[in-house]
Amino acid sequence: MDSPADRDTIAPAEHKPVETTTNRKAPFPRGFLDTISTGWAERPETVPPTREQAAWAARRRERVSAAFPGERLVVPAGSLKQRSNDTDYPFRAHSAFAHLTGWASDAEPDSVLVFEPNGSDHEAVLYFRERADRTTPEFYADATIGEFWIGPRPALAGVAADLGLRTAHVDSFVAGDDDRVVGIDDELTRFVSELRLVKDEYELAQLALAVEVTASGFDDIVAELPRIIEHPRGERVVEGVFHRRARADGNAVGYDTIAASGPHACYLHWTRNDGAVVPGDLILIDAGAEVDSLYTADITRTLPVSGRFTEVQRRVYEAVREAADAAFAIARPGVPFRRVHEAAMQVIAARVAEWGLLPVSAEEALDADRGGQHRRYMVHGTSHHLGIDVHDCAQARREMYYDGLLEPGMVFTIEPGLYFQIDDLTVPEEYRGIGVRIEDDIVMTHDGPVNLSAGIPRTADEVEEWIARLAR
Repeated sequence: MDSPADRDTIAPAEHKPVETTTNRKAPFPRGFLDTISTGWAERPETVPPTREQAAWAARRRERVSAAFPGERLVVPAGSLKQRSNDTDYPFRAHSAFAHLTGWASDAEPDSVLVFEPNGSDHEAVLYFRERADRTTPEFYADATIGEFWIGPRPALAGVAADLGLRTAHVDSFVAGDDDRVVGIDDELTRFVSELRLVKDEYELAQLALAVEVTASGFDDIVAELPRIIEHPRGERVVEGVFHRRARADGNAVGYDTIAASGPHACYLHWTRNDGAVVPGDLILIDAGAEVDSLYTADITRTLPVSGRFTEVQRRVYEAVREAADAAFAIARPGVPFRRVHEAAMQVIAARVAEWGLLPVSAEEALDADRGGQHRRYMVHGTSHHLGIDVHDCAQARREMYYDGLLEPGMVFTIEPGLYFQIDDLTVPEEYRGIGVRIEDDIVMTHDGPVNLSAGIPRTADEVEEWIARLAR
């Protein structure tokens, strides 16, 4: 493939051939330079209707404006990031930028949202690099931003209409020494993170859509189990099958897929995904589709590769489900967020004590100061907020997040697990190498929690039926 490196090896703006130290591309010849800017049809200037999320983004900007009266605020989208040598990662705008503009998967790198003080309010201005005229070298000579290389780019007028924002060319943006910049200024970063703790109607709809796409991706994986088993790196096949669905029906995956089979399921962030998927083992799949608005699901299911749980696997699986159900039952408006985790851990401690795996009682293990022995088998937390980031609102203050109260409109995960590593001598051999996690995406309503991912099989019996029905 041709790549962004070509921007460094082709003729400069004055159309004069140059010497080059790379073998990637020779300078353009004179005939090309004399004719490349001619013979193009006129491009119609279309003004699109304002997108749905623009009105919601405007309301969010109003809250930011009210919180920082008289201050100039700068929220950058971010830039392309190098993957290796002359290739970049796919661009994804900073979450705060996307949340406050409504510009999501189609946002332009190096764009900047500026809150310009205007009396007691602000005027929001979106600066970005408008597409170049075809008579300029940028059109053909810059492989990073030139339309000859990357396809059509948006015009100022079109984006202004699309997002309901005043737009200007990024070259006219002047940064000031006192600007509040996301990622640098802690106060602004905290505020925009806490702004996302309670989702609006648009966000809730997008999260439901992300769960729907993710559910289809899990169905695809189950249907492909025979082919997955046949491949020596079946975990990679799982990853690829899910990625295909995320790209086809959404924007991308919301995070690196965990496809952890056998003992790999005991490594909490196993993303190497290079192992075989062997009948008789369990495979833990933690995956989420990100839709075009950049909102993502985050769901985990653990499957018996052969289609049936063994007695010990089922015992562990159902204990994890019991913990998840206990966490769901405690979640209500006004309940401290941390109680969700505490409810799950009470079940985890009780079950591993019942199985003789603890040197103390469950009650002693749950002691806040001297306990924690059960955490050897579940070291992670049970819940985190979910939204435009998979771990959303992460810069919120502790008193607003972990110690905060659940409110209608909050979206969070419930994801207890049990992990008995293959070389853990504190557990009987029959448990070693078993890792189970069940993760669902929950929205809090005035009437209580709703499991957005409840349609994806959860109980051991449902999972076995799912595999029997779809695997072919």
